[in-house]
This record gives sequence, C-alpha cells and structure tokens, in this order.
Amino acid sequence: MGDTEKRIETHRIRCLSKLKMFLLAITCAYVSKTLSGSYMNSMLTQIERQFNIPTSLVGFINGSFEIGNLLLIIFVSYFGTKLHRPIMIGVGCVVMGLGCFLQSLPHFLMDRYEYESTVSVSGNLSSNSFLCMDNGTQIFKPTEDPSECVKEVKSLMWVYVLVGNIIRGIGETPIMPLGISYIEDFAKSENSPLYIGFIETGAIIGPLIGLSLASFCANVYVDTGSVNTDDLTITPTDTRWVGAWWFGFLVCAGVNVLTSIPFFVLPKTLPKEGLEDIAETVKKDKEEKQSEVRKKRVGITKDFLPFMKSLLCNPVYMLFILVSVLQFNAFVNMISFMPKYLEQHYGKSASDAIFLIGIYNLPPICIGYIVGGLIMKKFKITVIQAAHIGCWLSLTEYLLYFLCFLMICDNSSVAGMTTSYEGVQQDLHVGNVILADCNMDCNCPTKIWDPVCGNDGLSYMSACLAGCETSSGTGINMVFQNCSCIQTPGNSSAVLGLCDKGQECSMMLQYFLILSVFSSFIYSLSAIPGYMVLLRCIKPEEKSLGVGLHAFCTRVLAGIPAPIYFGALVDSTCLHWGTLKCGESGACRIYDSTNFRYIYLGLPAALRGSSYIPAFLILIILRKYRLPEENASSETMLEAKFTGKENEGKEMDQNSKVLNDDELKTKL
Repeated sequence: MGDTEKRIETHRIRCLSKLKMFLLAITCAYVSKTLSGSYMNSMLTQIERQFNIPTSLVGFINGSFEIGNLLLIIFVSYFGTKLHRPIMIGVGCVVMGLGCFLQSLPHFLMDRYEYESTVSVSGNLSSNSFLCMDNGTQIFKPTEDPSECVKEVKSLMWVYVLVGNIIRGIGETPIMPLGISYIEDFAKSENSPLYIGFIETGAIIGPLIGLSLASFCANVYVDTGSVNTDDLTITPTDTRWVGAWWFGFLVCAGVNVLTSIPFFVLPKTLPKEGLEDIAETVKKDKEEKQSEVRKKRVGITKDFLPFMKSLLCNPVYMLFILVSVLQFNAFVNMISFMPKYLEQHYGKSASDAIFLIGIYNLPPICIGYIVGGLIMKKFKITVIQAAHIGCWLSLTEYLLYFLCFLMICDNSSVAGMTTSYEGVQQDLHVGNVILADCNMDCNCPTKIWDPVCGNDGLSYMSACLAGCETSSGTGINMVFQNCSCIQTPGNSSAVLGLCDKGQECSMMLQYFLILSVFSSFIYSLSAIPGYMVLLRCIKPEEKSLGVGLHAFCTRVLAGIPAPIYFGALVDSTCLHWGTLKCGESGACRIYDSTNFRYIYLGLPAALRGSSYIPAFLILIILRKYRLPEENASSETMLEAKFTGKENEGKEMDQNSKVLNDDELKTKL
C-alpha cells in the first residue's frame, strides 16, 4: 500500500512539474514575442525616417504582422489541438526569429543614411555658403541627375522590413491560441485565470525589455561605428535623427530562437491537474485515446463547420468579438503612435518617449494582470460577475481618459509656419509664408528642413531663413550670428535645433504620464475577467477554435486596417515634408500639434465609446440566460462524464470537485 501511494505521489509531482514547465516556457515565449512586437512598434518613426516614407505606409508595414498572423490563425487554432501543440509553438518561435533577422537586413544592404541639411561639415565652412548671402549657392539642393535618382530607389529596402514582419506574424500564430488552450485543457479551472495572469505578465515583461532596448537603440546613431558622430549636426531630439533600429532586431531574433528550445521536449498531452487518484488518470487517458480514434475515423475536418456554426450562433461570443474589434482599433492606434505623439506634442526625443512609456505604463499593467488573476482565483468569480467587473472597470478608465484632453501643449513656434516672423500666432489653414522681408534677398532654399533656435525664442526652418550671416564652431555646437530676422537687442544669434517647448509643457507631460499610470492599472485589472468571459462562453471542445476566430477577427478588422487609416489621418496634419535629392517628399518633419492631438485622442475615444453598446448587451444576455460554465466547471463536467451522470453533474455545486471513494469503487 505504501508503494502504491508513493507511485501515485511521484506521478502527480511529475505531471505537475511538466505543467509548470510548460507554463514557464509559454511565459518566456510571450516575453519573446511581445519583446519583438514592442520593439517594432517603438521603431516605427526610425523606420519612417530611414526610408523616407509617409506614416500611412509605416502603418501598413506595422499591420503586415497581422497579415502574416491571419494567414494561419484559424487553421492553427483548430488543427493545432489535433497535433503536437508544444512543438508547433517551438517552430513558431524559430520562424519569428527568422522574420526579425530579415527585418534587420536593409541596414547591411543600404548606403549610409543621409539627412537633409543646409550645413555640410565636409564643405568649406569658412565660405558660409549655407548662410544668408546675396546670390549665394546652397550646398544641399535637389538634383535632376538620373543616376542620383536611381540610387534613391534603394529606399524600397523597406520591403525587407515588410516581408520580415509578415514572417514574424506567421511565427507568432500558434503561440497564443495553442498555449492558452493547452493551459485550459490541463489546468484546474480555478487555477486557469491565475496561470493566464502569469502568461499575460510575461506579455508585459517582454514590452518592458523591448522598450528599454528600443530606447537604447534610438539614442545611438544608425551608422555609428562607420561615421564620426562628432561631425553630426543633429541630436536625438531632431526629427531627422535615425537610431540604430537594426541592432534591436538582431537581438530579438536571437531571443526568439532561444525560447523555442524547451517546447521540443514537452509532451503532447498531460493528465488533468488536480486528479487525486491514478485510476482517474488512466480512465481519462483511455477516454482521450478513444476520442482520438473516433476523430480519425470520421475525419479531422468533420466537426469544423459545426463548431463554426455553433460559435457564430453564440450571441455572447459574437458580441464579445464586436467589443474586441472596436477596442482593438482604439488601442492599436494609441500604442503604435504613442512615441510619435510624445515626440511631436511634448517635444521629447524618440529615445526619451519610448523610455517614459515603458517606465510609466508597463509596471501598472503587469500588477493589474496579476491582481485580476488572483481576484478571479480567490473569489471563484462566475462568468456574469467577471463580465460586470470587466465592463465597469473599463468604463471607469474610459471616463478617466478624457482628462488627457486637458493636458495640452502649443505648436512649436516656427517662423513662417506656425507663427509670423514677428512671433504672432498665425492661422495654419492660410498657408505658409516662408519668406519675409528680412530674408527675401538671401536666396534661401524653402523646402529644406534644418531648424535653428533663435535667442528670441522663435525657431526658424534654417539658419539662412533666419537671416544669419556668419557662423562659428562645428557639428552640433555650431552657433550662427548676425541674424537679420531675429529681433532682439544687441547681437542676434541662433543654435541648431528647434527651441524647447518650455517648463509648462514639461509639466503637462508629467500630468499625462501620471494619468496613464492609473488608466493602465484600471484597464489591465479588467483584462483577465474579460478574457474569462471569452473562454467560458464557449463549449470546451470549441475553445481553441473560438480563441483563434476571435484573434482572426481582431486582426482582420483592427490590427491590419487601424495603423493604415490612422497613419493617413496623422499624415494629414503634417506641416512640412522632408525633401529628397530628386525633389520628392520624404518623411514628415513637423506636425500641427493641435490637430494631431484631436486625432490621437479623439478617434480612440469615439471607437471605445461605441464599444460599450455591445458590452451592455452582453450583460443583459448573461442576466437572462445561464451559460454552461456557470452551472459546472470543467472539472465538474469531466467528473460527470466519468460517473455517467453528466446531467446531474451540471447541477452540482462548483465546490464539489472530487468524487468520493465509494463512487469511484462503484464505477471501477
């Protein structure tokens, strides 16, 4: 008898350790996939500047990840449960690594990055040919040389980033649906929310690492090591600056490949967590084998269409998808363009913006996921209770979100663009008046963006347009003097770069970030209860397909189109486009901050507001109709099948988890 008990205990420990091993491995996979995703999102502005492409095209590149994902999501979600799920997840991690490596390739295939400038370090600075001089010639000017224009076709290298992102999306496909369904199948139902909370925590640790990596890379010049950075005339706060975006993709590639290794040694199936007797394990294994034999006999696709029909006729499930699509449209836009918003509206560098997002937003989200999972486990929250918790917490955060509209900064004061040369704010819809009496005879280029900050507090598009006649110093320390457009007593001067937005704008940024801490925590607190509604409103055998279909819909209707149309709307607020060698438009250099704010904050607010209509309908439906999961947990249903009393089992209390010894002996 002692040997039997020892054998049972050893069996339970072995099964438990394998489930915990899978939990650790899938959490690491979530870390690696979200590391890659967050890094990609953070590098969008760097990619935009590197390839001189509009924001709408950058949005398409970002959405291409979802294109790769949806190519396989439905089939992986359904057929994945029939195959070896851990191995499929491992293969997916390797494919993600390949995609990340492909994304970094353009850096090694392209020439050095050249930014537009009226200042040339390699030129003869003593000639001051880039300053205000009658009939002066400019060092940088558009060219009509066909060979130069053909050379610029190399900017099509962004296709490598596009294809790499698609491949990364294909590799990510099996991780979420197969990982979640594996946990749901072999974990106790009361432990499942906590386990998913741990996994979602991994999905927060990944972005924390990814944003830290992105912040570091954005602060390092793209061609560092091959150029003398002391000769640069731009800083990380300049909209022409491009960081070492390629380096982070190489790091992501290595991390994804490493996280794939544990999945190749994990088993296809595990005994249900918490089964107290080995006889139950044997019985369950027999049932699973018989079920597999039946499925092979009728064909692997026999129940695909019935499952789809059942899901499409499930009102709670379909309304939940509608809520998710609307919410995802809002959050994809906010997350993808948040670094650009902080750069343009609050005047931060890309590196600082990425760092601030990571420090202020990710820790409260991580805490919210864990607390949400613990609440679900501790109080054994039902589906109806989970729906109410998720809905009302989300609504509270949504109302709090409107305070962001009060935390505003004015447009950067750029003479001839947002203000007159006298410093008076002007109507942006009237059109830019780049030239004025003070620089009319300077023969300045009017399309080149090389801003300087005058000691009058105004910014100017270039030193030439500021009317500056002399300069001193080299690189970023260059100072311009005798500037006729700068109206200050004594010697008028200017330095490279836009003027700082001021202390008041810095305070507004702090308020915005503090508000985002509370918003992130409240919303993440509602995430786990909301996800439980999705998992528990569908039948156990449809769970994997249901999760996959949900992911498919959010990608097709939100993940792909949202960055594209949002990017196009952001492009519409551009005040000045960069100029390429052939005179074509490049990346946007400065935006109308006011209109950018209306789009960035207003559109997500409208989308999220509309999502609460189907959310309230879900609460009404759940109040009228009881779902199967409300009457029986997955363990209870399993025990009911084992005793041959499924109908009785559905009426059992959720606490009646284990059969007593007499019932077990009778059945055996």
